[in-house]
Amino acid sequence: MTTQLSAGGAEVTVDQENGGRISSLRLDGTELLRQGETYGCFPMVPWCGRIELGQFRNGGVRHQMPVNAAPHALHGFGRDAAWKPVRTGPAEAAFVYDLAEPWPYPGRVTQTVELTESSLTLGLGIETYADSFPAQAGWHPWFLRRLGPGEEEVQLDFRADWQEERGEDHLPTGRRIDPQPGPWDDCFGMPYGVDVTLTWPGALELKITSRSEWVVVYDQEAEAVCVEPQSGPPNGLNTLPRLVTPVDPLEVTTTWTWRRL
Repeated sequence: MTTQLSAGGAEVTVDQENGGRISSLRLDGTELLRQGETYGCFPMVPWCGRIELGQFRNGGVRHQMPVNAAPHALHGFGRDAAWKPVRTGPAEAAFVYDLAEPWPYPGRVTQTVELTESSLTLGLGIETYADSFPAQAGWHPWFLRRLGPGEEEVQLDFRADWQEERGEDHLPTGRRIDPQPGPWDDCFGMPYGVDVTLTWPGALELKITSRSEWVVVYDQEAEAVCVEPQSGPPNGLNTLPRLVTPVDPLEVTTTWTWRRL
């Protein structure tokens, strides 16, 4: 089952049965997101990127998550779950996903989707009604490198204050270094908020913004590039835990704004 939203020439499809992902974003009929087996834009909850060896601690308790990117656990469980629609309209919708085993803590995740003629705003909120637990939230979009056969490749433009040094195990080492040239599979710090521009020359400019200060950029595949705003760095459940408590939910938003060139 999918949910269709539209506003002017912008159309969004949400595949709620397959991770609550934005499976399609079309502008005047032009698709921006990769299709096929690895597709769309999925929410990363209750963590983003890799957890070292699939393990994290909450207080004195160590938890083991299933390893799905050996030897680590990758991108949380939300992308593999069915989400339930709780509100739908012509250009906006909301979906919920209840955290369950093998995640050790009960909680609820809400994703909101709001579309206009020139923007898409996504929101994620994680709340608990019982025990506090560390969590992260963010999005993993697969943007097409080319919007059509023979079209020019997308160009990425951003200014980060630092780059998380990446070790051979694909986890941040804990050192912050000056941003390096691509190609990237790296996390960057933007303390004043994520601000990344994708430009398909002669066709479209899309700006990704978020009040979060972390973004992962991945551009090592031939068909697509990823710009992933998120609430913390990879392995952040261990290195920079952010607790979700009954009085302090975790909330993160991102807005994509576009214009034709």
